[in-house]
Amino acid sequence: MNYLNVCTPSDAETKEIASALARIPAHPHFAPDFEVSRGLSRMSDDLLAAGAGAQMKSTYAPPTARWVRVRKEFPDQAPFLNAQYSFSVTNDQVSETLVFRARDARELMQVSLSDSAISADPNTIAKSNTAADRIRIERFGKSSLVLARCPSGDQTKYESLFQTASSLLTTYRKALNVRTIVVTDLAKIPTK
Repeated sequence: MNYLNVCTPSDAETKEIASALARIPAHPHFAPDFEVSRGLSRMSDDLLAAGAGAQMKSTYAPPTARWVRVRKEFPDQAPFLNAQYSFSVTNDQVSETLVFRARDARELMQVSLSDSAISADPNTIAKSNTAADRIRIERFGKSSLVLARCPSGDQTKYESLFQTASSLLTTYRKALNVRTIVVTDLAKIPTK
């Protein structure tokens, strides 16, 4: 079993996270290929039975998530294949995730930047530049590296990584036209 120290990664892990973030193009240029999708997903009875929901199954409606995804491809010479942005809304939480899939996955497979807000208006979140609160690096043949905001403890030495991740989120929200696409497509998804 691997234990991930998400609040205070080691210096070597911090350098590897910084290196992965530095590989992401700061000024994205995309190929013409793209995809926009949206949907409504409901937690299955099997998943409910596996967790605390099993006791409430007969009286509790399964949680649902409304989501919108935007994916654009990078040109052939770029270090990453594509950038995929996901926006997900449940009853009490809004989550954003931006994933970059590496073209050559011998070392680095993907970089994921995310944030979430509880009891927030989805349209407000979609139109704002919320700060990244989680960075995840997937490596080939090795455990993941994760840095997450942790309310308890001093994370001052990681602030530059969070700032870089937040800046990338802001840049790619604009490049992927998230504000318009998410608000428009989210409105087309039934809430129940």
